[in-house]
Amino acid sequence: MRTTEEAEGFDGEASNTSMISGASSPYQPTTEPVHSRNVLGGIRCDVEYLKSYFGILKVVEVVLSLIGFICIETIMMCSPCGGVYFFEFVSCSAFVVTGVLLLIFSLNLHTKMPHVNWSLTDLVNTAISAFFFFLSSLVLACINHNTGAEIAAVIFGFLVTGVYGLNTFLAVRRWRLGNGCQGVAQTSEYMRARTASRGEMEARPELA
Repeated sequence: MRTTEEAEGFDGEASNTSMISGASSPYQPTTEPVHSRNVLGGIRCDVEYLKSYFGILKVVEVVLSLIGFICIETIMMCSPCGGVYFFEFVSCSAFVVTGVLLLIFSLNLHTKMPHVNWSLTDLVNTAISAFFFFLSSLVLACINHNTGAEIAAVIFGFLVTGVYGLNTFLAVRRWRLGNGCQGVAQTSEYMRARTASRGEMEARPELA
């Protein structure tokens, strides 16, 4: 009889324990339908980035590159055409690449690819675009037929060169600050590891 009573008491305690654990468990069943969940939860428009210096510069670069490309496309006849073709290639390439980066940063898509150094990528793009826009605008200014479209393309080319130059300066400063903070963090981690290992050696002198 005592064994039966102990078994019944044990079963009652087990059932009460399971009920309590089930009530306090954070993993409760949900009634949310699967189709109503937000699949694109991580993709949103980053308004703060668009209001920042880098966001504004990116928008200006895209707009000026597009205007320069449109101006150079309105030229029907040219001889020689090397300067026109060079400026056309540079403005189109800068418009596409900078537009893609603007889309990536404004939609926070760069957070989905953390293995990519986006600060360095932005720095390389702005530096290359500034150099080739300056070179192509200079060539077009020296080799042109004084048409309105060519003059407008040269003006917008030098304008976007200045914007890319400013963006390059800010990108270099941001990249240096990022590397400096990373180096300080690595040094702090190294010193923390050395301190911990030294403490273990002092606590166990027989290992010395």
